[in-house]
Amino acid sequence: MSDYLIRATAANAQIRAFAVTSRDMVETARSRHDLSPVVTAALGRLMTGAVMMGSMLKGEKDMLTLQVNGDGPAGGLTVTADSQGNVKGYAQFPHAMLPPNSKGKLDVGGIIGNGYLTVIKDMGMKEPYSSQVALQSGEIGDDLTYYFAASEQIPSCVALGVLMEKNNTVKQAGGFIIQLMPFAENEIISRLEAKIASIAPVTTLLNDGNAPEDILKIALGDMGLEITDKMPVNFKCNCAKERVEKVLISLGREELQKLADEGEEVKLHCHFCNKDYGFTVDELKKMINSI
Repeated sequence: MSDYLIRATAANAQIRAFAVTSRDMVETARSRHDLSPVVTAALGRLMTGAVMMGSMLKGEKDMLTLQVNGDGPAGGLTVTADSQGNVKGYAQFPHAMLPPNSKGKLDVGGIIGNGYLTVIKDMGMKEPYSSQVALQSGEIGDDLTYYFAASEQIPSCVALGVLMEKNNTVKQAGGFIIQLMPFAENEIISRLEAKIASIAPVTTLLNDGNAPEDILKIALGDMGLEITDKMPVNFKCNCAKERVEKVLISLGREELQKLADEGEEVKLHCHFCNKDYGFTVDELKKMINSI
C-alpha cells in the first residue's frame, strides 16, 4: 500500500498513538482542486489529521467532519473522514496565495488566519456531536491538539506536515497523534514530554525515509511500543450521479418542473471532488414522472 495509517499503544496502554503517510492522498486533493502550494499544505494537514481521527471512530458508518473557518485568504476548509481510512476535502478559495513566513516556510497560519475549528461526529445518533474551539495558530496541528485538550480532555500531541516539490506537487505528507490515557503515570508523562520536545518535524522525518512505524519507534520505541493495526488511507469521494439524482428528486415535482421548463441542462457540482454532474431536460422529466 502507498498511503497507510498505523495504530499503536505504548507504556502498557498508558499511551495510544497513530501515524500516517498521506502523500498520495494530499496530491490527489491538490490535483483535483488545483490548489496553491500553501492551500495544499493547509488542506493536506487537515485531511491528514482527519483521517487519523476518523480511525478513532467505532462504527463502520460513523463519519467525522472538520471545518476550519478563518479570516485568512483561504477562507474555510472542510474535510470529512470515515472509520475506514477514506477522506475528502476542499478549500473555499483554493488558489489563495501568501509569501513564505519569517522562517521561509509556507505560511499556513497566515492563509488560515483567526477563527474557529468545528468538529462534528455523526455516529448514528439523533443529533451529531459537535464541538467548536477557537483556532490557536491556524497551523492545524496546534489547533487539533487544543481541541483534544479542551473538548475531549485528552492530553495529546498532534504533528502534521506537508512538503512541496519545486514544481508544486506534493513531495511528502503525513503526521502522528500521540495521546495519554487517564491512568498514565507521572513518570510516563515526563518521559513522553521530553521525547516529544526533541523529535524532528514530521516532514523532516518523512523526507529522511522514515515510515509511520519508524516515526513512532523514534517517539515511543523505548516505552514498549506495540503496533496494533495497519490500514490503507486514500482520498475518496462517494458522490455519484445516482446520489446527485436523489438530491434533485428531493426538491419535489414543482421545483423539478420549473427546472425542466427552462429547457436547459441542469448541472450540480460536488465541492469535495470538484466534479460536475449534468442532467438533461429528458432526465428531469423522467424524475418528475417517478415521483
